[in-house]
Amino acid sequence: MRLRRDDPPAPTLALVAAVALHEVVAIYAPSTQIKWPNDLLFDGAKLAGILLEREGEAVILGFGVNLAHHPDGLDRPATSIAALAGIAPDPAELTEILARNLSRWLARWRQEGLEIVLAAWLAAAHPLGTPLATSEGEGLFEGLDETGALRLRLADGGLRLIQAGDVFLT
Repeated sequence: MRLRRDDPPAPTLALVAAVALHEVVAIYAPSTQIKWPNDLLFDGAKLAGILLEREGEAVILGFGVNLAHHPDGLDRPATSIAALAGIAPDPAELTEILARNLSRWLARWRQEGLEIVLAAWLAAAHPLGTPLATSEGEGLFEGLDETGALRLRLADGGLRLIQAGDVFLT
């Protein structure tokens, strides 16, 4: 997609993409949750991930969803829609639904701003208070700030804002 001058900050597209994908995957696996910023988990097992790459004023969004199979023997658990729902969705159908839903969420992001995306993201995410580990320390998930940064409450009571990096449920 091409960025416009008046768009919200480009890094927040990770949250937009996560919300759009979550809504589609939830058709097949309703208890799926978003893990910051844009992975989908089911009971702690990774079901989908999103990669974003910026090239000038364009952002390329790549979606990876385990439809029929999932890898075994990884350092963290993974699952697939087929394992959860008993049947794998048709890839073309899921892609079409995702494209429409992403288009709708991009329009809302542009017209209504980031606040609506943050609210939808939080509603679909793991609960507040979830223990998390990051490269910057461990703590409890305390939501997002107004820019979409992860709020991590540290054991000493301090608050750390995480703008980028890997986050793991502990």
